[in-house]
Amino acid sequence: MKTTVVFLMACSLGVSADSRFVTNRIDSSLAGMDPALLARIPVRMKEFVDAGKTAGIVTLIARHGHVASIEAVGFQDVEHKIPMQVDSIFRIMSVTKPITCAGVMALVDEGRLSLLDPVEKFVPEFKEVKVNPCGTLVGYNCQGVPPVRPFNVLDLMTHTSGLGESGAGRGGPPPNSRGEQMATAAARATLLFQPGTAWNYSNLGIAVLGRIIEVVSGKPYDQFMSERIFQPLEMKDTFFDVPQDKANRVATLYTYEDGKLKAFTRPVPSGARIPSPDSGLLSTASDLARFNQMMLNKGVLNGKRVLSAAAIAAMTTSQTEDLKAGYAPGVGQGYGYEVVRQALGMYRYTSIGSFEKAGCTAPTSGWIPPKIWWESYSCSATRAVPQPI
Repeated sequence: MKTTVVFLMACSLGVSADSRFVTNRIDSSLAGMDPALLARIPVRMKEFVDAGKTAGIVTLIARHGHVASIEAVGFQDVEHKIPMQVDSIFRIMSVTKPITCAGVMALVDEGRLSLLDPVEKFVPEFKEVKVNPCGTLVGYNCQGVPPVRPFNVLDLMTHTSGLGESGAGRGGPPPNSRGEQMATAAARATLLFQPGTAWNYSNLGIAVLGRIIEVVSGKPYDQFMSERIFQPLEMKDTFFDVPQDKANRVATLYTYEDGKLKAFTRPVPSGARIPSPDSGLLSTASDLARFNQMMLNKGVLNGKRVLSAAAIAAMTTSQTEDLKAGYAPGVGQGYGYEVVRQALGMYRYTSIGSFEKAGCTAPTSGWIPPKIWWESYSCSATRAVPQPI
């Protein structure tokens, strides 16, 4: 089963610090791109819609810090024939993770948090966590042992804490607060390996970062993210809980089964759940372009510094050395991003040092090479571009 609704692609080159990145001003000449070639993109995207492979697609193309093209084709909601719009809002799923990591790095920049701080300093329930010497095996009478060292914030950022998915807060009755959620998760947690010795993708680990942000900042996680990341970047359509006056812009998800699209879910009602640091954001093409342009600009967008250049460098550098990390060969793990170390397999045409993030359930992905980046936010496949019709 694969979900499908929207595809976003953006391409950009470096931009000087004194120029403005404005997503509602379209000028292919400033971007140095051929309008005739750009015109082919929505035509090609519509072929996937017409073939019934996806409901709708949004493309945003930018270069030299200027938007060259933004187009929408297909439907935001097939059943009700609601056209896809360039400002349609869609779930970005695990692309939420590097944005959460950016929130952590904002606290590091301010000197309020160290990446080497033990997690139990902020979530004391983890003080009693044990390591399962049998890893993921069950039924072998494995006795938990104390960790050699407490896992730290950096371990959470790079998926090397040893945490699995136990108590990740998915399903069951919702907790009353983020603190309650983390306490429940900690009570159930067992590390799969000694911290820092292996890699295991953990939504729970990123969710814990949200609680750490709350403890250190003294603010609710979503409020801090809005004030420290979304507002400075003018990400006006990025939310964990979409306001009612914008709910009609949320794209419906579909599955592609037996050669046709089927409705998967409807937009989540306002106030329905606690903000999820690992996969809870909804956003638009333009807002995500702003975030990634800030990353490309080493922490600055339109004259506002959001993160230090050192924070950007740390986020986009492989921190896992020779550990096997990621779901594909050739990558290491940065903070929320996978970083290309070798041009292998699906990365064979990608430059070394590129950083990317993909999501599942409603698959999304972003690819950002150091000098030219492009991103795909898709609910149609786990690949960077749709497969040929």
